[in-house]
Amino acid sequence: MANPEKTKGQVLTLSSLTSAVSRPTIRATALVFEDPASRELEERLNRIAPSTANVLIVGETGTGKELVARFIHELSARRSGPFVAVNCGAFVESLIDSELFGHEKGAFTGADQARVGWFEAAHGGSIFLDEIGDLSQSLQVKLLRVLQEREIVRVGARKPIPVDVRVIAATNVDLEEAVHLGRFRQDLFYRLNVARVDLKPLRERTGDILPLARYFLELYASQHGRRSLVLGPAAIRQLLAYFWPGNIRELENVIHHAVLVARQDEITPADLNLSRRSFGHDVPATAQDASLASYFERLFDEGGPDLFERVSDALIRAALDHCGGTQVQAARLLGISRNVLRAHLARMGMIPGRKRARSVSA
Repeated sequence: MANPEKTKGQVLTLSSLTSAVSRPTIRATALVFEDPASRELEERLNRIAPSTANVLIVGETGTGKELVARFIHELSARRSGPFVAVNCGAFVESLIDSELFGHEKGAFTGADQARVGWFEAAHGGSIFLDEIGDLSQSLQVKLLRVLQEREIVRVGARKPIPVDVRVIAATNVDLEEAVHLGRFRQDLFYRLNVARVDLKPLRERTGDILPLARYFLELYASQHGRRSLVLGPAAIRQLLAYFWPGNIRELENVIHHAVLVARQDEITPADLNLSRRSFGHDVPATAQDASLASYFERLFDEGGPDLFERVSDALIRAALDHCGGTQVQAARLLGISRNVLRAHLARMGMIPGRKRARSVSA
């Protein structure tokens, strides 16, 4: 895989995170550490990965939980061992016991030979248990025993088999709430929640949107023989303004669709299969958000000192102008108290007094 110290701005993909054994469960096929929130995540992963601690990854569907799990595995001392990915919600209840822990010949109807389970297959490496919250109570008890005793018992057997695995679990539900409701064992939760990784949704790490979009564009444009395709300015504004309820997986599908339907070499908003309901309250709000995003992008490109103060000062002046200079109305419009507004005005030199208020947060 790529050097972990050089991942900033680079897209991590399944092919760059190799493993010896894998049961495909991928929801997001690429990940990038470009947004400040993602850079903080990368730093956390670099600290967690070298340990032997179990890891619990929490995040919405499509945020890249399996890719993060693979990244942790590749940064650990177990990287030479197998990485086994298992979707706990994808098995029939009657078969998941056998899938996880294996079975002996004749253990049940159809078991005509012994079979190694996923825990045995992961021996010496890591096992990724996706959708861990979907495990039944009986399986939770067995998993807890595996974590405590470091051994498994195949279905139809009595002799335990030692296993050396690191468990990386993931969920898109609130396990603490599930514990409170009696749906998930508290002791198992504590066993899994040793090192926790919270994955922010894509809408909260917007700096990752365009690097990912361009990666998917290059990928699918190459597959379909349309290497000249580019994202147009209006399409970029729409991508940045969108809510992304399906996260990275939805972004990939949107770009793939655009590659298929685009008539020109520049992708336009009409080529993006975006849900209108995920832009905000209505279409005009979408246009405003896109315009703001475009304005901020220009400011970021221009740079310059005190950007935050320049933007907040301009916003306060505009609010006062809109309200005819009435401070109470301007404060209400901005959603702040009049005292906070006056502190800003004093810092800006627009009213006398309180000059000591150098930096006030709304």
